[in-house]
Amino acid sequence: MKRRWKSLAAVMLGICILAGMAVDVWADDGSEKGYTYNYDYWGDISYSPDAYRTIGVYTSVELGLDKSFSSAEGMYVKDNSVYICDTGNNRIVQLERTDTENFEVVRIIDSIKGDTDVKTLSGPTDICVTDEGELYICDKGNHRILKLDKNLNYIMEFTKPIDSTFDQSTDFLPDKLEVDDVGRVFCIADNVNKGMIKYEADGSFTGFYGASPVTYDWTDYIWKKLATKAQRSALEAFVPTEYDNLYRDSEGFIFACTTNVSEQGVDSGEDEPIRRMNMLGNNILIENGNFNVIGDVYWGNAGGYKGPSLITDITALDSGIYFAVDKVRGHIFGYDTQGNMLFAFGGNGNMDGYFKLPSAIDHMGNDLLVLDAQNASITVFTPTEYGNLIYQAIAEYDAGDYEASGETWRKVMAMNGNYDQAYIGIGRALMRQGEYHEAMKYFKLKWDTTNYSRKSSGKLIRQTYLMIEHRNGGRHVSFVKEKRNIHSLFGNIKICIVCHHPSIGWLLGFDT
Repeated sequence: MKRRWKSLAAVMLGICILAGMAVDVWADDGSEKGYTYNYDYWGDISYSPDAYRTIGVYTSVELGLDKSFSSAEGMYVKDNSVYICDTGNNRIVQLERTDTENFEVVRIIDSIKGDTDVKTLSGPTDICVTDEGELYICDKGNHRILKLDKNLNYIMEFTKPIDSTFDQSTDFLPDKLEVDDVGRVFCIADNVNKGMIKYEADGSFTGFYGASPVTYDWTDYIWKKLATKAQRSALEAFVPTEYDNLYRDSEGFIFACTTNVSEQGVDSGEDEPIRRMNMLGNNILIENGNFNVIGDVYWGNAGGYKGPSLITDITALDSGIYFAVDKVRGHIFGYDTQGNMLFAFGGNGNMDGYFKLPSAIDHMGNDLLVLDAQNASITVFTPTEYGNLIYQAIAEYDAGDYEASGETWRKVMAMNGNYDQAYIGIGRALMRQGEYHEAMKYFKLKWDTTNYSRKSSGKLIRQTYLMIEHRNGGRHVSFVKEKRNIHSLFGNIKICIVCHHPSIGWLLGFDT
C-alpha cells in the first residue's frame, strides 16, 4: 500500500512563488493542444505533437466484404496478414496488406475440413497463427479451441479440462488465447478466475497460469460469518482477478490485462490493470516511471466517463515498447520497457483516429491496428516524424550508441520542449559518456531522482512519498510514487529543485 503526503507539492510551489524565482526553461514549447498528450512529473496533462497519424479506417465497404463486421472481438497480425474474428458472423476474415494504405481480403474462414463432427465456426473470439501457418481458434460457441493446419484441415481440439480444479458445472467458453514456441496454449475463458488455462501441446490440461492472489478485508470476512444467507449472497466473493486479454511478446513473456479494477484499487496500487508474466506466472512488469502503468493518470469525469482506464488489449513491438487500449475513453497508451508513458492518443468519436468501442490492438512493424467492435472498422496508424525520432533515440541508446541517442533526443526536444523523456534521455546519454555534471542538469530539471542520485555525491538523506492531486474539474484523484527521494535532487549543489534558490532548502527541512 502506498502512503501519501498531501501537502508537499503545494508547499514547494508556494515557496517558489514567495521567493520570486523562476524555473529554467531550456527549450521552446512547440506543442499545441490537441490529439496527443502525456503527463508531466506533477501529473498534469502536457500536449505534444502527434506521435502517430491515421493512414486509414477500413470497414466492410472499403474491404469489399459481403456483410459488415458484427461484434468483432479479436484480431491477430502475422507478417503482412491480418486475421479478424468477425464474431457475430461466425467467421474469420483474413486480410493481406498489399501496400502502405491498401488491404485485400484473401480468405474467409467459416468452416474447416477433416475428422470432426462440427465443421463450422460458432462465435470465434480470438485466433493465433504460428510460424508454420497453423491456426489456433477460440471457437467459443462450440466450446473448444481448434488447431488447424494452414489449409484449414482439422488437427485437434482443446476442450474443457476434466479436473477437480475446474468447475465441471461451468461451460467451457474460451475467449482469448496465445501459443508459445513449443505449442503450449494459454487460454482466457469466461467465468474462470483462477488465471489462464494452460494446455500442453498434446491437449492435456496442466493447471492454471498467472492467477492473482486472493485478497480480502478482515472486516468483510467477519461480516460474512455473521451475515444471513441472503446477506452473504449479496456480498462480493473473494476471488482472484479475471483477465480480459493477453499478448505474448518477442521475448516469450505474456502481457495480460484486466478491466476488473476499482477506483480505490488502482489509486492504491493494489489493482494491476496490466501485467507482464514470466513462465512461472509472476508479474515482472517494470514500473519505474512517475506513475504506475494504469493508462490515464487523471480520470476526471469528462464526457460522462468516470473512474480509471479499462485496458482491454495490449500489443508489444519487438523493441519492447508496448501499447494498451482503453475501451472506455478510446485512448491508446505507449510505454517503454521501464514503464514510462511515451505518449497517449485517441478518444471517443466518429472521426478518423477515434473509436466507439475498441476491442483489440496489434501491430505490423511500428504501425498500429485497432479493431473497433461498435464502429465495425479497423483503424491503421503509422508513426510521424516525431514518433519515429522517439523510437530512434530509444533504439540508439539500447544499441550503445549514446552520442547518437543524445543528439536524436535533442531533435525530439526541439519539437516538444516540455517532453520529460527527452530531457531524461539526453541526461542518460551524457551520463554514459561520462559527462556527469551536465547530465545531472537535465535530470534535475525533470525531477529524475533515480538517475540524478546515481551520479550525485550528496548523501540520500530523506525519502518521502509524494501525493499529486489533479485539480482540473471532477473528483480529486491522488496518485503516488513510492519513495521519491527529494533530497537526492540537491546533492552538493545545495539549491532548491523547484526555484533554484541556493538558500531555500532550510525552509523545506533540508540541509543546506
